Amino acid sequence: MAKVKDYDMEAMDELCDLGKALSSPIRLKILQLLYEESLIIGEIARKLELPASSTAFHLKILEEAGLIRIEEQPGTRGNTRLCTRKVDHVTINLVKKNTNVTEVFSEEMPVGAFTSCQITPTCGMYGPNGCIGNEDIEYCFFYPERMQAGMLWTSSGYVEYKFANGVPRNRKAKRVSVSMEICSEAPGYRENWKSDITVWINGKECGTWACPGDFGARRGRLNPPDWPNGSTQYGIQVVWEVCENGTFLNGQKLSDITVADLELMERSYVAVRIGNKPDAHYVGGFNLFGKHFGDYDQDIILTVEY
Repeated sequence: MAKVKDYDMEAMDELCDLGKALSSPIRLKILQLLYEESLIIGEIARKLELPASSTAFHLKILEEAGLIRIEEQPGTRGNTRLCTRKVDHVTINLVKKNTNVTEVFSEEMPVGAFTSCQITPTCGMYGPNGCIGNEDIEYCFFYPERMQAGMLWTSSGYVEYKFANGVPRNRKAKRVSVSMEICSEAPGYRENWKSDITVWINGKECGTWACPGDFGARRGRLNPPDWPNGSTQYGIQVVWEVCENGTFLNGQKLSDITVADLELMERSYVAVRIGNKPDAHYVGGFNLFGKHFGDYDQDIILTVEY
């Protein structure tokens, strides 16, 4: 697969290093050689009829520009330095970005794509081909088929998801939101069944919502025909928003946790945990609805404004 690197006016030092690296015919010839295969420094020097010291000088400039990788490897006479290309194509954006304009990164996560969980019966998952594994068996939540789940439920515990963090490293997050369709989990269903449902983002507790019930008195708008009556049918669409002045749920303030507290730019993913705290007043479980289940045609949606 072709390796592409983007440059723009926001990173002038990188752009200058690139210009310096590409300004020499010798360095361009080195890149041509490395397009075909990885080579040690001595092989490059022989092919270009250059002293080893001069070759090492040019390679260092290419490495500093991020165009090649140099790695120490054991050889018959001690360690050798193997040179490999890192980039096949470069793009340069010479238009300065307007940082006053808010940009958005958004990702939708299937409800079955959790990376860790703590589950207790009553529990289960349902997909396009019916129940995934067996109901009320915790280990079924570790089947690979869980990725196909359109709905899951547990009477307590949590599920955690890791979303890719697509925000550019040189930008600052202004707002994070997590949107889902969710309700409590009672045996069968019970309209009046409270559950204190909490969301954590990157390990920070972002507030608790008191869900009023497990809804099953009417069918969910999107439920497949084989989903039985007498069971949970739909949830409530809720949105946790973490802003610069606190955390809100559907516009109502929940806590003083701010977007800066989440340390979003410290890692390449955003961890979102949904569940009941063990010491919650109402440990009433939860049902999570994905696409084709419940009332809303969505999975779990993470949105970051920056």
